[in-house]
Amino acid sequence: MIKISAVIITHNEEQNIAKCIESIKDVADEIILVDSYSEDRTTDVAARYGAKIFYHHFNDFGDQKAFAIAQAAHDWALSIDADEVLSPELQASINNEKKMPHYDGYNINILANYCGKWIRHCGWYPQPKLRMFNRHKCSINSNKVHESIVANDKKVKVGFLDGNILHYSYKSISDHTKKIELYSELAARNAIDRGEKMFLLKILLGPTWKFIYNFVLRGGFLDGYLGYVICKNIAYAGFIKYVKIKLYSQQHGIDNLQVSK
Repeated sequence: MIKISAVIITHNEEQNIAKCIESIKDVADEIILVDSYSEDRTTDVAARYGAKIFYHHFNDFGDQKAFAIAQAAHDWALSIDADEVLSPELQASINNEKKMPHYDGYNINILANYCGKWIRHCGWYPQPKLRMFNRHKCSINSNKVHESIVANDKKVKVGFLDGNILHYSYKSISDHTKKIELYSELAARNAIDRGEKMFLLKILLGPTWKFIYNFVLRGGFLDGYLGYVICKNIAYAGFIKYVKIKLYSQQHGIDNLQVSK
């Protein structure tokens, strides 16, 4: 039987953290919570569940999650965000694999709830991500945003867990637009660090293609009005990221930067 350390990063997640921990307490052998100095009762709530609390200044998502994973006592980790919940099916699947894991890491589907509606298209589902893993065989990449767990080499075996991580992503459209500002900022700076190029043609045409791709080709229209809103915001996020890359590259004296797809 393996033991699992659940790792969570937080900042002002008082409204979400109890529901998150309730869903993982029966599968995790310890709960590691790294907080970037919340101004609400996030850590008080987590402490009541026996979570081990650490404080760390937030630089970017990759750095913060790497710090959280490093605090884990066990070889296996489960990475979960404060606004996420394990479905009952996923809880059962994890507990079954804990008895004798067949792989070095496990992908899990993410099902997002947007303004009260479960989104199954727009490119948002199933979006499998490697979230449960052996820390000696998988590690987190250094991306400032949209960070992910990756296998250390080709010999690492990755399987799949039944069930979903239920992501209560945005309670309002305003929440979404606020996140776009943060994520586009981090993504643009990540692109600058990598020296990637941005061309004017991509700024002009890229967002339009993103909307068509997600709304039409990936079935966003099947999610109705909110599917339309999501796909428009995805396109807008791309536009904001691209223009920031262009602007920041000029400010740094680097000509023409483009983020990769």
